[in-house]
Amino acid sequence: MTPEDEAETKRRQKARNYVVGGTLIFFVVLFYLITIARLGSQ
Repeated sequence: MTPEDEAETKRRQKARNYVVGGTLIFFVVLFYLITIARLGSQ
């Protein structure tokens, strides 16, 4: 694997990690908001 290929692979992995992390944060915030909404309605 050439250095250019390795750099491209690392760049793609980093981008994928950001997407996975963003999705995880989105779901955490979503569940938090749903919990607050359910507790507030009682």
